[in-house]
Amino acid sequence: MAYQVSAIIPAYNEADVITDTIMAALNIPGVTQVIVVDDASTDGTADIARIAGAHQVVSLEKNLGKGGALNRVWPAAQGDIFLLLDADLGASASEGAKLLAPVLSGSADMSIAVFGQVEPVVGLGSNNDSVKLGARSGGFGLVMKTARFGIKSLTGKCVISPLAGPRALKRDIVEKSGGFASKFGVEVGLTIDALRMGSRIIEVPVGMVHRASGRDLKGFIHRGRQLMDVISTLGMKALGE
Repeated sequence: MAYQVSAIIPAYNEADVITDTIMAALNIPGVTQVIVVDDASTDGTADIARIAGAHQVVSLEKNLGKGGALNRVWPAAQGDIFLLLDADLGASASEGAKLLAPVLSGSADMSIAVFGQVEPVVGLGSNNDSVKLGARSGGFGLVMKTARFGIKSLTGKCVISPLAGPRALKRDIVEKSGGFASKFGVEVGLTIDALRMGSRIIEVPVGMVHRASGRDLKGFIHRGRQLMDVISTLGMKALGE
């Protein structure tokens, strides 16, 4: 069976790198559509995305956050499979091919990127939380630990990269979930929903690189917002929403 694959790229003020990300996505084998949803950028990201050759660019008048941006475009996407890519991946977005492979072959329903992996990935569902990772972000890991703890508490499964944005998944996971969680709760909500519906999930080491939030005030504010969104999403999933 030949699947259609929609690569969906939510973007906010990524004018300096969006062209490289789009070009890489367009050249991933199997990708039939590249969609950029510009979350009310102020730096011309949308115009540059159109010039770069994205098949569809949706410009939002108001910033909705990652989850809201994705919810505006996925219903109209053509693909049976979605490849979610972060806008700041640049040329390393080509590693999305590694995420697509297991979903296209039918061996998984969703694949999650593991950044900077230097040891074999512990299989999803293992109780072994001692995982050595390579490249680290500029943060202190509180959001990651909260996400891992929450997912394990609600599903019994251990996930190495619960906050990783790049992932490939079957469209029906999103449909059955009723869309994406809001703002930065996207990945945690999607992972919990997929596990609860019995989807086969694997985590795949990739050579992707992206901007890590720093340890300056801006970085702390970003992680604070991310933490609140993750906690909010975990709370809603605990209540069955």
